[in-house]
Amino acid sequence: MAHYRKELTLAALRSRTMLLTIVLGAALAVGPLFGQSPGTAHPDLNDHGIFQILAGGKNIGTEKFDIVASADKVEAKGEIRLRLPQAGKTVEVRSLPALVLDSQLQAQSYTWSQKGAQSSQLSIDFLPALARARYKTVKGEEDQRDFKLEKDIVVLDDNVLHHYQLVVARYNLAAAGKQDFHAFIPQEALPGTISVELVGAEPVTVEGTTVNLRHLVLSTELTRVDLYVDDQSRLQVVNVPAADFQAYRKK
Repeated sequence: MAHYRKELTLAALRSRTMLLTIVLGAALAVGPLFGQSPGTAHPDLNDHGIFQILAGGKNIGTEKFDIVASADKVEAKGEIRLRLPQAGKTVEVRSLPALVLDSQLQAQSYTWSQKGAQSSQLSIDFLPALARARYKTVKGEEDQRDFKLEKDIVVLDDNVLHHYQLVVARYNLAAAGKQDFHAFIPQEALPGTISVELVGAEPVTVEGTTVNLRHLVLSTELTRVDLYVDDQSRLQVVNVPAADFQAYRKK
């Protein structure tokens, strides 16, 4: 449960336009974990690229990202640029997420900021006994919240595609089957549980080219996200059929 030092609604804290809010289980019970153990890091997480983002079949933006692994930490940063319809106009939104993990993929810190007509930001320090979050609104209001979270947490924030790559890194392909993970959505101040399951290899057409990719399904009681990765477990496609949303890695 979270400890709130001020009674402010999250909508008031953020006051911004959302493309796609994927709720990862506000009412889900936390169950046992069967994924990659906290002491086992992915052999090669270094990656960078650009995702093209589509909603309703229309190009609405891009996400540039870099994941850099060193001996003692993993840093994942992104720049997301979206063009969203609002009140008959097109609004441009730019957000900058930055996540730091230790070498065993345990969350250490996370920052997120949005630039544009409506600006806001948050920062989180993942301490041994709790997570301390600071939110700042477009009006300059600040709020601090302390969360008691499971130690082995997966950070999976709204509209941050490369976070799914870090989920894939935690999935044990050799064991396969359904694997559960504790998750936390910083922008929603929401903990819960996600399940990831390998479906198998499937042909997928991206930019007119058909390739065979591994298909993993990330799910909760409320939503389903289809993830497609290549033979090196690099995320290539993210698809949310219920929201008519798709993103694919540009070549």
